Amino acid sequence: MSRHVVVIGAGIVGVSTAIQLRRDGIDVTLVDRGGPAAGTSYGNAGVLASCSMVPVTGPGLIGKAPKMLFDPMQPLFLKWSYLPKLAPWLVKYLGHANEADTRRIGSAVAGVVGDSLAEHQALAAGTGAEGFIVESDYTFAYDSREKFLGDALAWDIRRNEGVKWTELEGPAFQDYDPIVPSKFGYGVVCGDHGRISDPGEYVKALASHAEALGARFIKADIEDIAQENSAVSGVRAGGETIPCDTLVIATGVWSGPLTKKLGLKVPLEAERGYHIELWEPSFYPKSPLMIASGKFVMTPMEGRLRLAGMVEFGGLEKGPSKAPFDLLRANIKSAFPTLTWKEETEWMGHRPAPADSIPIIGEAPGVKGAFMGFGHHHIGLTGGPKTGRLLAQMIAGKTPNADMSVYAPARHAA
Repeated sequence: MSRHVVVIGAGIVGVSTAIQLRRDGIDVTLVDRGGPAAGTSYGNAGVLASCSMVPVTGPGLIGKAPKMLFDPMQPLFLKWSYLPKLAPWLVKYLGHANEADTRRIGSAVAGVVGDSLAEHQALAAGTGAEGFIVESDYTFAYDSREKFLGDALAWDIRRNEGVKWTELEGPAFQDYDPIVPSKFGYGVVCGDHGRISDPGEYVKALASHAEALGARFIKADIEDIAQENSAVSGVRAGGETIPCDTLVIATGVWSGPLTKKLGLKVPLEAERGYHIELWEPSFYPKSPLMIASGKFVMTPMEGRLRLAGMVEFGGLEKGPSKAPFDLLRANIKSAFPTLTWKEETEWMGHRPAPADSIPIIGEAPGVKGAFMGFGHHHIGLTGGPKTGRLLAQMIAGKTPNADMSVYAPARHAA
């Protein structure tokens, strides 16, 4: 019998997996309840951030977090009514807030994001998505050299993982990008990065390419996973059973209930991310710019600037909060007081946040043919193509040139 893979989820991970499988000649059906790029694959910061391997759970977070939550100028928010439900996950999450785990997690994430630009270029080559990829630097703006040195651990991890950068102080930073105000006295410019000029349209173009290669797309909710003799035999979707011998769960933060059907208990939470788009701005930064003091990124896109970087914990049910949007507006006005724009659009979405900050990539233990690729926190766009390639290799019986044990679903066996 010929192979048939059902990929659940049509975000960047699912679509990348489908393309790679079709390039290997494997029959693929993509299933998604909303359509391509309906979630965080649309709303991300748009940066191919190869240097973004350092987890939020750095040393000292346990002491800093309470102060951040009560400071309206900090980019961390919590819907307090959600705290009792969040608590078990939060205890596990904060348990990694030490230097040894920070370095270990950084190394694991680097294996997925470290060559992001090249992975995107290889995935999109010769497709309608290719034109959305823009080679660029990724720049960090600090108030001073002292503030930069305060992030020494993060930069040491990046150095150890092969990230290269140039440091610019004072006027040299403004010479590099004249729109940067002099209040930012120290810049760090990471080369060999990239950005996506319209993330939503980019993923949709990739999905169209997958269909052109022969992948089928079904818009439906997943109801169940069929198994026979401890192996995948089909997927129940839209009231029908789709026969298959292999499935891939790539549904981001909604992956938890499906993995439970496979005997896994992944400590997964929704990290609510926010962005504001400023349409027809009076100027753009030269490259995606991280404002270190406010922990937000401003990314040039087609016709607008996208500001992203807030984190809120509040589950999947409640709507957007006003405070994160207000803080983004306050931060951009503080950083660039002369910037003007014609109109704004707002977005909130849910990033998949495993408690150990390492993506889940691989085959579920005990259920042959059940693969998964999710849990990328805020680097899903960056790591999506590499994740898809690794999954396709494993499904095709090839051996990836990577230590897959660090991403293995088995670490979450119930």
